[in-house]
Amino acid sequence: MTLETSFQRRSLPLEYPFTIARGTTTETEVVTVRVEDDDGNVGIGGAGPSSHYGETAATVEAVLPDLLAVVEAVDDPHNLARIERRMRETVERNPAARTAVSIACHDLAAKRLDVPLYRYWGIDPADTLETSYTIGLDETETMREKTETALERGYGILKVKLGTDRDIEIVRTIRSVAPDVRLFVDANEAWTPREAVAKIDRLAEFDLEFVEQPVPAENREGLRFVYERSALPIAADESCITLEDIPRIADRCDIANLKLMKCGGLREAKRMIHAARAHGLEVMCGCMTESNASIAAACHLAPLLDYADLDGSLLLADDPYGGVPLSDGRIDLDGLERPGTGAVLE
Repeated sequence: MTLETSFQRRSLPLEYPFTIARGTTTETEVVTVRVEDDDGNVGIGGAGPSSHYGETAATVEAVLPDLLAVVEAVDDPHNLARIERRMRETVERNPAARTAVSIACHDLAAKRLDVPLYRYWGIDPADTLETSYTIGLDETETMREKTETALERGYGILKVKLGTDRDIEIVRTIRSVAPDVRLFVDANEAWTPREAVAKIDRLAEFDLEFVEQPVPAENREGLRFVYERSALPIAADESCITLEDIPRIADRCDIANLKLMKCGGLREAKRMIHAARAHGLEVMCGCMTESNASIAAACHLAPLLDYADLDGSLLLADDPYGGVPLSDGRIDLDGLERPGTGAVLE
């Protein structure tokens, strides 16, 4: 067998400017990987790098030739363990780049057997979830309008970005127009530990399910301080990057939030899910602003999760890739009529 590989970088505009406590973006740069076998089967994978974790589209492009050389040398898309191990040995960091290749190889392996990825893994598609839809920071009135639009589109779970001096006002406003939705909030490291405890005490009256990353990731004792005093469950995102972080956060949160672009591959993501379960944590899979070249793969993990925050492609003005059906936010694996991850250039 001979595998041919290639990649392409592109810029995708967002539907709305997307603001979190760290800043605002209006577009996202992604890199798409293709791995093709002798029979014309093509595996597609995507990288949605984040500068917060030290990656950009340029760094992804810089290391992909070495990573794709690994795939060509192994020359067997079904030997996913060897591919991911050798990629880590070749490029220690750059998890988004490694993830793009991992997804493409998983997509190709499942396509060669003409099965969707969840079936290749032996996962029950009936145990899937609904993804949350994120309301980015903005003027309070604009956030209210974005919430009304999300409700009109049928989304029943919302995640609201916080990290301002208007946090209570924001949640009160959103709850007033969305009294029945499931609601999460995410501070993206913006609060001090004592500020977090005080704010969470007030936020608890709005029937929130959890608070994500209330304090800076480097303040591990601060995270413990909040967790031990919080009126709501705590999810760790920026504090939960790789498998090694799971035992480090196990006594500091209730929910581990993994992301493919942080951990470096699909096999590593599954290891993190099982490790989190072993430590008594619930599990969420989140995302960056990404196309379906990567979101589609993450959707196949949904039956293994407690929460899915896989709206990265929904935040784009236009996604060039189709993926797993997301009718009203429901991750419909049963409705996927294509093999592999479901990612396809439309």
